[in-house]
Amino acid sequence: MSNAPPDRIVIQPNGRPRPLSPHLQTWRWHITMTASILFRFTIGAISVGALIGVAWLAAVAFGPAAYASALGLAGSWFGLIVGFGLTVVLFSLLLNGGRHLINDTGRGLTIKSADLLSNIAVYGPVPLAVLFFIALFASGRISL
Repeated sequence: MSNAPPDRIVIQPNGRPRPLSPHLQTWRWHITMTASILFRFTIGAISVGALIGVAWLAAVAFGPAAYASALGLAGSWFGLIVGFGLTVVLFSLLLNGGRHLINDTGRGLTIKSADLLSNIAVYGPVPLAVLFFIALFASGRISL
């Protein structure tokens, strides 16, 4: 404890000193930090996607006119952009979940492998979503 600089020491409620916890500003930025923050962001974004799914189910329940309006919105430029964004979020959750699953087995914990898995989780979702949308357009499932 005596080797910690005085500005890095805080006093606990019980009166005992302890070192100040590290903060993002203290650490050199690393790709695993980006993957962790992105994972938290995508959890919030997929919650918005779930609300959109509930709205779509409500449109189905309200009848053909409401459903046609929902399909019109989903097929618009705005709907396609939102759909693409949610697809990116879904692939991000899939890749990050795979990263966590690998880590849970005790693998992928070295710096090199953690960096590789984090790079895949950070940079993989957009190309996967682009390929997915290319496949959707090529199959004729969606069109502009």
